[in-house]
Amino acid sequence: MAKSINLKRVEQIFEESIAVKKQCVKMGFDSIIDMSKIATSSIVKGNKIMLCGNGGSAADAQHIAAEMLVRLHPETSREGIPAIALAQDTSSITACGNDFGFENLYKRMVKTLGKKGDCLIVISTSGNSKNIILAIKAAHQIGINVFGFFGCKGGEAINHCDQAFLVPSMDTGRIQEAHITAGHALVDCIEQNLLNIGFLHLQNQI
Repeated sequence: MAKSINLKRVEQIFEESIAVKKQCVKMGFDSIIDMSKIATSSIVKGNKIMLCGNGGSAADAQHIAAEMLVRLHPETSREGIPAIALAQDTSSITACGNDFGFENLYKRMVKTLGKKGDCLIVISTSGNSKNIILAIKAAHQIGINVFGFFGCKGGEAINHCDQAFLVPSMDTGRIQEAHITAGHALVDCIEQNLLNIGFLHLQNQI
């Protein structure tokens, strides 16, 4: 029996995702290693990691923050890594959007919750979202390290980041799939760094 159109499309999506990730491997992951080193140093000094994005990227920010706060690997029960996704509180999101404009949401949160030495991870497929760019500029004014996960060519935002991971694709779905893989890799590196220096400790129970 011939393959259905839907089946062919599903296979195509998987193949495209694999191809994009292979391109990422060819480009290398120096930026992720550098991010992990800076973030490790920041956490050891008592700072935290903030994450933000829009749409699916907001969900990715929450996903990555959760794996820092709780754990990435089921077999590795350890203390939490201080991280917060900036798009969790619907009351704050809607109040800021209504009173000051949605473009100022992350800027306001960064200025209110951030402190010098923290890290901000911004996730954007285009790199041109105004609220992301304003958040980056606010972070730099405070002295916060800024890491970007972008697609396409990084847009305007890539020019304002200390480190950036760029996915070589114009397809939103493929970019987001690579972003979450990169996010898992970053969490893994930070976790291992902190465990190796004895800053985090394994726990038998929560």
